[in-house]
Amino acid sequence: MAGLIDRVGTLVRANLNDLIDRAEDPEKMIKQMIIDMNNNLIQVKTQVAASIAEEQKLYNHYLENQEQSKQWQKKAELAVSKDADDLAREALNRRNSYQQVSDGFKSQYDEQHKSVQILKDGLTQLQAKIEEAERKKDLLIARSRSARAQQQIHDTMAGIGKSHAFEGFDRMEEKVADQEARARASVELDRDSLEDKFAALESSSSADDDLLKLKLQMGKVQPPPEKPALEEGNR
Repeated sequence: MAGLIDRVGTLVRANLNDLIDRAEDPEKMIKQMIIDMNNNLIQVKTQVAASIAEEQKLYNHYLENQEQSKQWQKKAELAVSKDADDLAREALNRRNSYQQVSDGFKSQYDEQHKSVQILKDGLTQLQAKIEEAERKKDLLIARSRSARAQQQIHDTMAGIGKSHAFEGFDRMEEKVADQEARARASVELDRDSLEDKFAALESSSSADDDLLKLKLQMGKVQPPPEKPALEEGNR
């Protein structure tokens, strides 16, 4: 009996986190462990119940023999009161026999009672440990699923980094940039250089005019003299 309780206790005390690390399917293993724990607990309860029944049986035998011992004690007293020493002597022998058996059952009952109390305490502890495992079960399963999802994401990302499609995309990006550079060069070569010179000249003249206007406003230069008006006769 003690061996069964120790075996169940060891199972309950097992480090579930280590089992998750070593198990191929931790979720399935955790659920199976809970099932095994409860099955073993049923066995323990059955044997504890049997021990309690045996305790009660020993106690009943003790009471029965104790009662017989008392009855023969009364018969011995009755025989002595009637001066029937021979009957009294027989009654006392029966009393002693029943009392001896009663004492034996009492001793066996006391030992069984102690064992039953130990078993009851062990059963209570096992039930508490299994309840704790039940509470932790969903958390451990969630942690297992999260770890598996993270591993899958990592494996997927690692595979993407080695994908030929991404290498080809990078080469295509370089090719497009090269095409753009060639297109810009072609535009520059096709541009009319004479038009560029006139455009630069017009831009320069415009800047000179703006500078002259600014200097006139600031009084840095004198305005050019006005041309005299032509006489009527000279028209």
